[in-house]
Amino acid sequence: MNPLLATLGGKLTERWLNLLVLPGALFLAATAVGTTLGHRHWHDVERLRTTLDGLAARPALDRTGTAALLVALVLLAATAASLAAQFLGGAIEQYWLRFGRDPLSRARTARRARRWRETDARLDEAFRDAGPAHAGPDGVVSVMSGPQARIQALTEARDRIALRPPTRPTWYGDRMQATADRVDAAYGVDLAALWPRLWLILPEPAVRQIQSARDSYAAAARLAAWAVGYALLACWWWPAALAALGCAAVARSRARTALDALASLIEAAVDVHGRELATRVGLIAPEAPGLLDPGTGDGMSEVFRKAE
Repeated sequence: MNPLLATLGGKLTERWLNLLVLPGALFLAATAVGTTLGHRHWHDVERLRTTLDGLAARPALDRTGTAALLVALVLLAATAASLAAQFLGGAIEQYWLRFGRDPLSRARTARRARRWRETDARLDEAFRDAGPAHAGPDGVVSVMSGPQARIQALTEARDRIALRPPTRPTWYGDRMQATADRVDAAYGVDLAALWPRLWLILPEPAVRQIQSARDSYAAAARLAAWAVGYALLACWWWPAALAALGCAAVARSRARTALDALASLIEAAVDVHGRELATRVGLIAPEAPGLLDPGTGDGMSEVFRKAE
């Protein structure tokens, strides 16, 4: 039992250091440097060295108790900063997935929908200009390399806006909405009602992969929260703006990758295990052949909504 407890304690300590102490300590260090130097002396290393020497020369720091108390206060402050970033990261997660109910969000949704339609119209025009596709000697259907490259570029540009006509203010919300729409079109089932029940029967490997993608998305949102913190620090020390821009760019890239993976895994889970769930709730017989049909999907939605 003692080795087990030691191993668990070591893992908890490692997670505490990686998730809370280190990011918070880095932000506290940047804050201390920024407030000491300011905009005017933003690169004055000698000024920073003089300040550190002055602090080290104080008699109180020679006492062991005072030094230990200072270390404890730094650890607590770093943990508090990281907890604040986690709280803000959770809010950013919800903000990225929000619906467009306020005027600003509705305007953003309308602008994204207009861009999507314009790109989709150019894509249709590229298909018409390319002419009919033809099969080569090996049976592969293709068009000329020039039109094909333009079609590929326009398709990628449209998908960067959204996979379907946008209905939410952000790409993240539209990506999850596209998954729900595809599941409803294929199986006639409400993904919001289906998912909590499907999660209960997923095998462990699927749960781990989905949870890993979900954790990656949450980590990207926390990084975006740190970007907000460094942007505030830039009001006193402008080099912090560079850190804010770097964190924001990395957070955006990681969030898009993680959410795309999460949406794909959720859709795949419905494809693979949706029929099993219908069998378990008694809508189809275990020996019945075929895939999950829209009629069964409608029945599942009705059962799971409980006549709401």
